[in-house]
Amino acid sequence: MASSSMCCFSAARLPSARSITSPSRLFPVTSFSPRSPLRSLVSSSSGSRLRFSPLCVRDPKAAQVTQSSWENSVLKSETPVLVEFYTSWCGPCRMVHRIINEIAGDYAGKLNCYVLDADSDSLVAEEYEIKAVPVVLLFKNGEKRESIVGTMPKEFYISAIERVLNS
Repeated sequence: MASSSMCCFSAARLPSARSITSPSRLFPVTSFSPRSPLRSLVSSSSGSRLRFSPLCVRDPKAAQVTQSSWENSVLKSETPVLVEFYTSWCGPCRMVHRIINEIAGDYAGKLNCYVLDADSDSLVAEEYEIKAVPVVLLFKNGEKRESIVGTMPKEFYISAIERVLNS
């Protein structure tokens, strides 16, 4: 299976992939060790991580949410909320972000869409037990209603959004 359909892991804080269970419809999840050969592909020669931002799309419609804005933007929102958890070094996250950006435009006024960097805002990621990225959570009335792990087709996200909007 192509690596673009795999989930990435923040190796510094997150447990092994063996602890994650997922429906058979989801793509397989692979572990990401800090010493793996793949890790060297996302590191510069100086040892610091290269920063790939999923926000590099033109005219981003999904805003950045942080730990400091989480409560007002997500938990206290009167409008249903979609949050994509990502890391800057995760290729599949960039694919998902493009989809979420389209959805943000399609559902403007009905759904607030945000992205959260799980490396920068690890406390929020830990609170919602984010074990791998990309992960998309859907909230309504401050309550988590849906969770989607991995890279999925746009229709998969739309189905989850419609369930939340119609509940």
